[in-house]
Amino acid sequence: MKKSHYAILSILFIWNNISAQVLPSNKQVQWQQMETNLFAHFTVNTYTDKEWGDGTESPNIFNPVNFDAHQWVKAAKEGGFKMIILTAKHHDGFCLWQSKYTNHSVKNSPWKNGKGDIVKEVSDACKEAGLKFGVYLSPWDRHETTYGTDKYNDYYKNQLRELLSNYGEISEVWFDGAKGENAKNMQYDFQGYWDIVHQLQPNAVLFSDIGPDVRWVGNEKGFAGETCWSTITTDGMGIGKADEKYLNTGDANGKSWITPECDVSIRKGWFYHESENSTVRTPQNLVDLYYKSVGRNGLMLLNIPPNRAGLFDETDVNAIKEFRSILTETFANNLAKGKAIYSLSDNKLSTAITLKENQIWELNFKQTVQFNRISLQENIAKGQMIESLSIQYWNGVSWQNLSNATTVGYKKLLKTNLIETNKVRMKIHKAKGTVSLAEIGFYKASDRE
Repeated sequence: MKKSHYAILSILFIWNNISAQVLPSNKQVQWQQMETNLFAHFTVNTYTDKEWGDGTESPNIFNPVNFDAHQWVKAAKEGGFKMIILTAKHHDGFCLWQSKYTNHSVKNSPWKNGKGDIVKEVSDACKEAGLKFGVYLSPWDRHETTYGTDKYNDYYKNQLRELLSNYGEISEVWFDGAKGENAKNMQYDFQGYWDIVHQLQPNAVLFSDIGPDVRWVGNEKGFAGETCWSTITTDGMGIGKADEKYLNTGDANGKSWITPECDVSIRKGWFYHESENSTVRTPQNLVDLYYKSVGRNGLMLLNIPPNRAGLFDETDVNAIKEFRSILTETFANNLAKGKAIYSLSDNKLSTAITLKENQIWELNFKQTVQFNRISLQENIAKGQMIESLSIQYWNGVSWQNLSNATTVGYKKLLKTNLIETNKVRMKIHKAKGTVSLAEIGFYKASDRE
């Protein structure tokens, strides 16, 4: 074979490897860096004490007399959350905005004499406070008479256009595959829905079971798998029909970058019920969920349901405020800062070092330190590479195994026993390619955890 042929084959080999690597879009990277967002489930269910409405509810029952979107936003900011996603319409079909396509909305409620608009007030309050805003528009509509027929997709698209055209920037649009028994022969036009979002809100990420930008984590308990890949293959998969275990762990060889969003409610239910006030998660439980969602390469989406007055309940507000305070205290002091390469402790994904399979990276603290939490981050803009790693510490005589882990991705948080040492080292045992390690941190957990 001629040398020129070898050169061509080498170029093709390199090109195939590069083209096979799955990478996130810029908006997917920015979305994951938010780490924690809020869901707000609010509709007529709040007043009927139900989780699912049937569409026959009278708009007269919807009257949040003390509604204050700024109270929601203040609580979200104090809890360190970066976006509020509002249930603009749930399965009952009741619309929290002045939709011209239905009478089943706030325009026929006593609240503000039918002139109010929950979507507008929450959107405006978010923008004023520097938070992002998203919407959930349920495809299942138990009130709309065209539901279950071919005409319904047009109805849904009209309402979607209203939400995406009249409320400024929308950062996430949430879809699911919930479907009524009367719609067995009707197919949701998800591609058509997504096309509208791409046209009207091109910077928004799209959530559904299988993306296209953000996927469901496979449960409503708020945690990703200990092994969790941002990549999956959606060929042959349908929304509402995806394998929950597959979504929870992802796929090392997946064709598409679709990171999991870990949705969970702070209460037993998704809507406010006074009888569930005792079920509000403790700050410590929320911290544990953070480790199991954000700390496993996901994003934490926590539901806070407004009460009948239209406010986040004080118990819920205090819980998320304490949750953030604990996290801030735990991760305030990175013991590697000033000891490791600066780029590994500057909180920037774009500054990273490269590591290869079987390479050992060592850190000398230059003094004895104590830690029981470890944080690792890959520069996901260059892909997710780490398949397995181990971390050891020096006990003064020999190296001792401390922790083993599989995937890292955006962030891996590891809990360990309290270790006292002056040196640690990490070995990448298996990787899909060259690792771009962006951050490493060693911390001592707050006593409040």
